[in-house]
Amino acid sequence: MASSSKSLHGNFFEDFQLKQRFIHAPARTPTVGDAALYRAIYGARFALQSSEPLAKAMGFETTPFDDLLVFHMVFGMSVSDISLNAVANLGYAQLRFGKRLYPGATLRAFTEVIGLKENSDGKTGIVYVRTEGVDAMDDVVVSFNRWVMVRKRDATSKAPDPVVPELPDVVPPSSLVAPAKTHFRNATPKETGSALRWEDYEIGERIDHIDGTTVEESEHMMATRLYHNTARVHFNQFAEAKGRFGKRIVYGGHVISIARALSYNGLSNALCIAAINGGRHANPVFAGDTIFAWSEVLDKAPIPNADEPELNRQDCAALRLRLVATKNLPCADFPYRDGDRYLENVVLDLDYWAIVPKR
Repeated sequence: MASSSKSLHGNFFEDFQLKQRFIHAPARTPTVGDAALYRAIYGARFALQSSEPLAKAMGFETTPFDDLLVFHMVFGMSVSDISLNAVANLGYAQLRFGKRLYPGATLRAFTEVIGLKENSDGKTGIVYVRTEGVDAMDDVVVSFNRWVMVRKRDATSKAPDPVVPELPDVVPPSSLVAPAKTHFRNATPKETGSALRWEDYEIGERIDHIDGTTVEESEHMMATRLYHNTARVHFNQFAEAKGRFGKRIVYGGHVISIARALSYNGLSNALCIAAINGGRHANPVFAGDTIFAWSEVLDKAPIPNADEPELNRQDCAALRLRLVATKNLPCADFPYRDGDRYLENVVLDLDYWAIVPKR
């Protein structure tokens, strides 16, 4: 009997075209169970996602979903169309969080191809895309650019003319959004575990988050399933045994969430992520690696008032933070680069804006 062609094999590099648009399926309706599993996997202790009375006292409907959980779900929705045949997800830029999401809301996602560039080996290429996640009212919940290395179906196929989009380095602080009708001063030290406020951080200071988390095979695969991320590099050892690394690699977003959870020790009042300016997965992570993290304060800025944009919020402001994660290397000496190259133990370089209460 002839083989059926109903199964989908995903898009290879030569299948993508500039301005091509994808509507991703299925949509996702996150639940409190998803949020509980996310906390169980990463151990994040940020008070806004941990305490419903605090969230309501701050003006939220209830505890909103963790910003990164929402990002991972929208990212995962895009995988079957964009990165099912990926070698690796390489980086992010201009990631913005908009409307906060609560249990019962439904996410839909769309992606447009904004750049293409074949690699010199002729076997892979870089696909640049812009993805948006919206709720049932079409309000943007999260949007981001990313670039991913994708295998070619046929190494001899003709490459498209290279187009690499110019992406700004920083999301302007004047465009940051803190949730409207909220009161960040109600996040008291008794509730959050820290008396540190926006005023207590200085540009240029570095914070060693001290603790480490070892990546378990079962946990990184469970997390990636939670996001509907079906990229073969994370799951299929049969295929990856002959691949670039000879074994499955850990989804880069899993490393981001581990590092963010570790950053609680020193940044527990960084209650929300407003935007991610850019991020790179500098080196791969595998099960058994232990992740450490440190942060640097890059900048400080006010946040516009959502109801009166000409005025700034008085209850909260933004810290621009560099979050660096390492594998199997504690961060007391703040490891980062050797000249123009990342050190081999550096696995993540994430530049983001966090919302922090003011005095």
